[in-house]
Amino acid sequence: MPFFFTNIEPVMFVLKSLAFTIIGTILLYGFLFYILRSIFRKFERDIALVTLNVSADSVLIVFILSSFKIAIANLNSDLDLTWLNPILITAIIISVSYWLWQLFTQVVFYYLKKWAENTEIMWDNVLFPLLETVTPVLITLISLALILQLSLGINLSGIWVALGGASFIIGFATKDILANFFSGIVLLIDTPFQFGDVLRLDNGNLGILQKIGLRVTQIYQFESHTVAYIPNSILQAQKIVNVSRPLAPIYYSVPITFPSNCDLNLCYQTMEEIILAHPDTIGDLETKLKYLDKYFNWEETGKCFRAKKENGRKRLIAEQEVNLKLEEIEENLEALVLTLQFLEKGGLERDEIETIKYEYQNILDLVGLEFVAVEKWDKRHLFSKRKRYQLIQLEETNSPKSLIRLIRKWYRIGLQDSNIVDEDQYILPKIWEYQIELLKKRLKRLLQQILNPERIETRLDDYLKELVHWLRTRFKQARSRCHDPHVRMEQNFHGSTEIFLKFSLNYYVDDIRLEDGRRGERVNSEIYCEILNHLQSYMHS
Repeated sequence: MPFFFTNIEPVMFVLKSLAFTIIGTILLYGFLFYILRSIFRKFERDIALVTLNVSADSVLIVFILSSFKIAIANLNSDLDLTWLNPILITAIIISVSYWLWQLFTQVVFYYLKKWAENTEIMWDNVLFPLLETVTPVLITLISLALILQLSLGINLSGIWVALGGASFIIGFATKDILANFFSGIVLLIDTPFQFGDVLRLDNGNLGILQKIGLRVTQIYQFESHTVAYIPNSILQAQKIVNVSRPLAPIYYSVPITFPSNCDLNLCYQTMEEIILAHPDTIGDLETKLKYLDKYFNWEETGKCFRAKKENGRKRLIAEQEVNLKLEEIEENLEALVLTLQFLEKGGLERDEIETIKYEYQNILDLVGLEFVAVEKWDKRHLFSKRKRYQLIQLEETNSPKSLIRLIRKWYRIGLQDSNIVDEDQYILPKIWEYQIELLKKRLKRLLQQILNPERIETRLDDYLKELVHWLRTRFKQARSRCHDPHVRMEQNFHGSTEIFLKFSLNYYVDDIRLEDGRRGERVNSEIYCEILNHLQSYMHS
């Protein structure tokens, strides 16, 4: 029989396989680039379309290579084509690896970063860059291992055993580094403290938390004016007192004694008024402004206290404006909660969403923000000319009476205080700008939920209530009557010749983070001296 007829069956098999591959490729191409793309373009979010753009080429290549590999494996012929198998396997592994690399970099990490921009947690800014760096390396190593084992037939069992032993040795040698690494992850996820908190360490030193890293935590120490880099494993094992929680102001209780024949009413009134009159203590702002001119009319170490009082007056008035603006914002948020609770029954219609968006914009105006929709072109895939998405951004307005502008005016006046040290010129703005950024993130996240309420429309009012609670407790703590100073009589005791009454002065100093942590000590001294000046005749000689 002629040679042509003896080999017709393998030739027909190859032609059928080739036809199947071509038809399958055309159908798969149409499904991916036309049907799925037309469906995904209708979605509100672009993650499905971007994932398709990243995956389509790789899926086509893997399909073509897999079809050829199956055809060669099932080919019954005297022609030896087994040498093509390793090449095809290598090409498939490389294609899948490239697809995974693109999927992680263009989709997973891209959207994780966007999500992290709207969160206030600390760990995402540390762990996401680490994962973004490590993932391509892991994909490359796994791909090389698969190529060596599946394509070249190299047995990697010995290598894995050797790597396991080496890992044990390396782990033992670097146990301290690993302990710090895992302790850092625990601190980042557990978040017992956040940026700007004042911490008291085991050795009694006070410092401000600046950054939690994967290996060390940075704390600015008041005593030495240095940044301490404390290994996370050591920090986690310490008993740390967060002085800034639950209240940012720090509480003081100072003892003072008077002769038993003193005028108790006069002593009580004078001491409470003096504490309230000090610009750096916490109390009702109207009452503080009322007593501000009555006391502290003296000079200390050559510096006139009147200049400090004038700065204190401006600072208290600026803070009062901030508090009033916060109250107005909270009232508008609570009104929007009532509107939502009324409208969300039966689901939100498009016109109702527009009403909610209009009221929310009024709240943003009070904060000093406006939202703009920026159209972005999809530049991550050559076949897509569709605009990627509408990027919702919050931009600051120029309104001088907005919350953001009032806060900046307030803390900038505070920086003009004669007692402020050089480090405070950096610390105070950074703390409040950090708070402003957190507020922007929360408002932006809430705006996105209002614009797309389909899945959480029955919970929008809960998110608004949560925002109100955060404003009152974490953004700027509202002053209540429990923060007002008060004087208590502790006990009486006998001296050598007469009986004395012991009192305690109880009050809050506004911000322990300032003046290298010694703000409270200075305020204590100034209040005590002022009480001595006014009630000297009643004090023990």
